Amino acid sequence: MDVGYHSYETESTHTAGKVITCRAAVAWGPGQPLVIEDVQVAPPQKMEVRVKILFTSICHTDLSSWKGENEAQRAYPRILGHEAAGIVESVGEGVEDMKIGDHVIPFFQGECGTCICCRSQKTNLCQKFGVNPLKSVMINDGKTRFSTMDGNPIFHFLNTSTFSQYTVLDSACVVKIDTKAPLEKMSLLSCGVSTGVGAAWNVANVQPGSSVAIFGLGAVGLAVAEGARVRGASKIIGVDINPSKFFKGKAVGITEFINPKDLDVPVHEKIGAITEGGVDYSFECVGNLEVLREAFLSTHTGWGLTVLLGIHPSPMLLPLHPMELFNGRQIVGSIFGGFKGKTQLPKLAEQCMCGTLNLDEFITHELPFHNINEAFQLLIEGKSLRCLLHL
Repeated sequence: MDVGYHSYETESTHTAGKVITCRAAVAWGPGQPLVIEDVQVAPPQKMEVRVKILFTSICHTDLSSWKGENEAQRAYPRILGHEAAGIVESVGEGVEDMKIGDHVIPFFQGECGTCICCRSQKTNLCQKFGVNPLKSVMINDGKTRFSTMDGNPIFHFLNTSTFSQYTVLDSACVVKIDTKAPLEKMSLLSCGVSTGVGAAWNVANVQPGSSVAIFGLGAVGLAVAEGARVRGASKIIGVDINPSKFFKGKAVGITEFINPKDLDVPVHEKIGAITEGGVDYSFECVGNLEVLREAFLSTHTGWGLTVLLGIHPSPMLLPLHPMELFNGRQIVGSIFGGFKGKTQLPKLAEQCMCGTLNLDEFITHELPFHNINEAFQLLIEGKSLRCLLHL
């Protein structure tokens, strides 16, 4: 990875305290093409930060929200996006850990640092700024910082809204990183890579010599593989119905591949046969209940752990009988890989800079921001892991 110094400029001295007019990709309705248009971005209020976004990318959460799959979470017009990197343009009253010109990563799972959850080492949840897909306004005043050119509000998304040249975030949802870190690659730490690597490191605590099965080889699943590889897992099995994912998987440490379409037995039976009874850890990265059950049954009785990472539609229940848990298998959910964004992401960025993690394999395409609808289509067709958009 290139770790040379990267210089980016911002017009902060001219724009601080003023409304900024910039380009953004606005979602006007479920499944409708995003519209690149001029929007107005208000200055940050108390404990808020306005960031100039330089790079952003698209993950499946953006895709499902764009489709409007969950009607309760719909809010239009809206600026989506939650995986990005940029530079602080201005800060609101009370912000002390960031200043104009700092290089930053936004993140959807905030960390206020003072609530009972933030003070606990047992969770990365935050009572005030935790991820909430129903939230579409700022906490300070219940209003938006985005508006159309004629003054109508445009809603926020996942504490971040990065499909805009400028965005306003609660300071609890953005963190300063080393200025020597290449921002185009650090943007991946906003969601996909952190979610997958953290699931292997923080949630499962994968041990050297252990066996792992990963169901779904998108960016999150491959990040799980990268994390398991770094931890020294001896067998990393990738499960996906798209054979094109297998080549990419080898680069991040996957040792064996299974395409369910090629089997005449359930996947868990195949995994049990090649692992002497099941893997130590399985990761469900699809958001499908049948896949979740296969992942659960693929782990070894007595100690197998399944980590749920896929986003499942509501209302759906776990496909498990309570008595199946008496066999010693466990299942646990993971949000943002268990990382506390404020306190732990800077260290993760350093690990990427020194080569512990390889981010290059995850960026498969790069496009200018105005081609965002093309980037969405690449993800829909399964052709991209991350398409990096240059703002």
